[in-house]
Formats: sequence, C-alpha cells, structure tokens
Amino acid sequence: MSVFRRIIVFASLLISAFVQADNFKQVAIPAAPATQAPVMIQGPMPIEAEHFAGLLDNVRKEQSGHATFYLGTLNGYPIVVAQTGKGLENTAAATAIGIERYRPRAIINQGTSGGHDPSLKVGDIVIGKRSVNASNFKTPFRAKGEGSAPLEWLPMDLLASSGSAGEGDSAKDAERIRYYLGSPELIAAAQAVKHTYERGKVVEGTIASGNFWNNELDRIAWLHNQFGTSTEEMETAAAAQVAEAYGVPFVGIRVLSNNLTNGGHYDPTTATDCQDFVQAMLLHYLAAEK
Repeated sequence: MSVFRRIIVFASLLISAFVQADNFKQVAIPAAPATQAPVMIQGPMPIEAEHFAGLLDNVRKEQSGHATFYLGTLNGYPIVVAQTGKGLENTAAATAIGIERYRPRAIINQGTSGGHDPSLKVGDIVIGKRSVNASNFKTPFRAKGEGSAPLEWLPMDLLASSGSAGEGDSAKDAERIRYYLGSPELIAAAQAVKHTYERGKVVEGTIASGNFWNNELDRIAWLHNQFGTSTEEMETAAAAQVAEAYGVPFVGIRVLSNNLTNGGHYDPTTATDCQDFVQAMLLHYLAAEK
C-alpha cells in the first residue's frame, strides 16, 4: 500500500471515530466549587454556646477533648460554634484545635463577664478593642513574714523572649503588659449593628482574662486603673494569643452579667442577649466580606 493510500485510510478511520464519539451519551462533571471558610464563634459554657448553635441549619456535632464543636450554616454561610470550656487552658486548646481542623476565616470569642468599669451596667456589651491576660504577674521580693502585696505586683509578658520571664537578662523586657488588638474589620461589624442592641449600650474596651474570680473591689479598681480593663472573664486573651499565632482575625465580644463596682447582680440571661448581638454582627460582617 502506497504512503498516500495509507494516509487516506488513517484519515478516514480518524473521522469515523469522531463521528462515533458524537453519537455516545455524554455527561460533563464540573469541577468542585471552592468552599467557603467558616467563621468560628466561641463560648465557654453551654449557656454561652448552645443558643448560637441552635440558630444554625444542618448542624452536626464533633467532640475533641473538653471542646464541643457545632458545625452548620447561618443564612447559607458555614459556621463553627465552639463550646471551649472555661478557663485559659481549655480555650487555648479549643482554639488551636478549631483552627487546625476547620481553618476559620475569623474567630469571635463571646460570652458573659464581670464588670470593672463602674460606668457599665449589667447587660452592656464590650467590644474587645483589645484583650489582656490579667493573671501574668511577677511579685517583687518580700522576705519571710512580710506577707503579700498584690497591688505591687508587676505585669509579666511571657512572650517577651525565649529566655526566662522572671530572672536573668530577659526578665526586664518581660516586665510589661501585652495587649492583643481586635480585628478592625470585626470591630467595625460590631459597631455597625450596635444600634440594634436593646438590652444595654455597646462600647469598645479592654477585656481582661485570667483563671481567677475577683471579688475584691480594690483589686478590680487596680486592674481597671493600671490595665484599663472594662470587664473580666477567663477566656478571651487565650483565644486571642492563639489566633494571633495562626494569623486568624479575632475579636472578643463580652456582655456584663454582673458588676460588683456598682452593685449589678448576676443575670445569666445576658448570655443569650450577647449571642443574638453576635449573630447580627456576624451577618453584617459576612455580607461586607462577600
């Protein structure tokens, strides 16, 4: 067979193959769409997390250590509600697990707190312009029998250096207060919806965190004056520290459930009010971030 004839035969077979392919049934499978990164809403106790979880659609629950994660959607957006457990350690662990597992686009830590600012009343909300670990202190030396003087303690920045925060050359650098600033975008979202909150006023301030429960009015006043604290609880600063390490935008939102400085008695119903405010804030944030 000549070379020309071979070319003609090959071309005929190729055309025939294309014609036959056009006669087959076909299905085109599109590439999977990019998934939206969720927002993680944190609350330490059931009264500070379960109401928000109940606002979600298509909820499933996952457990890891002391933390419970509720995964669902809010108006079609993916949301993770993390019930972290109380305290700095539980919160830090839950935050790290939540970031590694769910890769959130932002974190909002919210819940109840005790007031430090006498101008704030039960039901008022503090937007965390900044948060601080108010349990990191170094005590000046006092000899045996000289007692303790908590109002003379020095702040201690545990992340000031890789050396000791209490002794040696690095200790002086550690005698400072470390604040974690809230995300400007998340703060703006909270400010944008504050007019919708009817339980009290909404202000920016400093959220203090520590594994203690202060009932000493002199101690509360000292923290308010020295650290600029508006309110205290046991979680926000720990979550802020971990979020900063991972580069995740973060803000704390805390409602006053009591305030010893002006006789404001404990009211647990404020936890639901705070979660409803965070829902409004979150929807505004998501709409703005489209």
